[in-house]
Amino acid sequence: MVGLSVLSIFPVLNLLSLGYLMKASGRVQQTGRIRDGMIGFRQASLMGGLVVGIWFSCWPIRFAMDLARDAALIAPDGEMPMGWKTGIPLGMTLTVAHILWAIARGGRLRHFIWPAPVRFLKWWISDRGGAMRGLKWGIRWSDLALGNYFAIGLGGFLGAIAWLGVPVLIIFGAGQLPKEPGILVSLLGGLLLAWVSIYLPFLQTQFAAEPNWKNLFAIRKVRAHFKKAPIAFVAGLLITLLFSIPLYLLKVELAPRELAWLPGVLFVVFIFPARLTCGWAMHRASQRNQTSFFLWRWIGRLGVVVVGVAYGMLVFFTQFLSWNGTWSLLEQHAFMVPAPWLSL
Repeated sequence: MVGLSVLSIFPVLNLLSLGYLMKASGRVQQTGRIRDGMIGFRQASLMGGLVVGIWFSCWPIRFAMDLARDAALIAPDGEMPMGWKTGIPLGMTLTVAHILWAIARGGRLRHFIWPAPVRFLKWWISDRGGAMRGLKWGIRWSDLALGNYFAIGLGGFLGAIAWLGVPVLIIFGAGQLPKEPGILVSLLGGLLLAWVSIYLPFLQTQFAAEPNWKNLFAIRKVRAHFKKAPIAFVAGLLITLLFSIPLYLLKVELAPRELAWLPGVLFVVFIFPARLTCGWAMHRASQRNQTSFFLWRWIGRLGVVVVGVAYGMLVFFTQFLSWNGTWSLLEQHAFMVPAPWLSL
């Protein structure tokens, strides 16, 4: 979660975060299991253990350096500072050796806590010629599939731009018209934005499940799935759009540089479960061969219309509160990263 949050605030790299979230929803659509959307959690736990382990291992030498600095202030010409000058480089060497040995054994947190001196001595005495043969590395970059996430994120981003560009341009153009026609054109753009928001989460999900550009515009496939599980679609759409609303509160005023990470954290925390829910709704529909009872279909249609229109109108009025004005309508957190224009 921390890694996705950090990636989401950097230009270009934020496509990796978007691609991961889309891939997670696509995996859930394929299998129907929420846990299958937790992609890379094992690698992430290893990475977290590695970071914590290195941080923990550096504390003794940092403490010794603080003591040496205090000793130098108290007695700059005494014997104590000279002793610290000799001991600090030795301690740093041992610290680096301990970190490298822990990483070579697998990089887990327990490897940093216990250095396994007997195993190290056996390797040092009998197996130095084999270098690090037989030792396991806990993390392989090839397992992360970063290229796949980037491709999916780029496709989802461009597809969202294609869908959202028309209603946003209509709303932007309405601001250049006289008052009366401008209001009507703005409402038209808001309704079109609501219509797009109904389909786009599921279009991105089916693109992540089957990375084909046609799936980003295959509305008929989404409609066919909706008819088989309308209530599940309403639930997925409601959670997706509802969970994106808190992120708009951060756009009222430009966040200070010290809090630039906050939108990324909230983006992942809210949008990740929403993506999983969309994948679950698509899978539920794919497992049914017949359409649902007509009453459920009409209830579902009414539900998605109400949710879509409410979201479209709410987002429409955020342009008057947002720091970036009308262009903030392209900051659709439910479908993109926190600041999508940074990806260009």
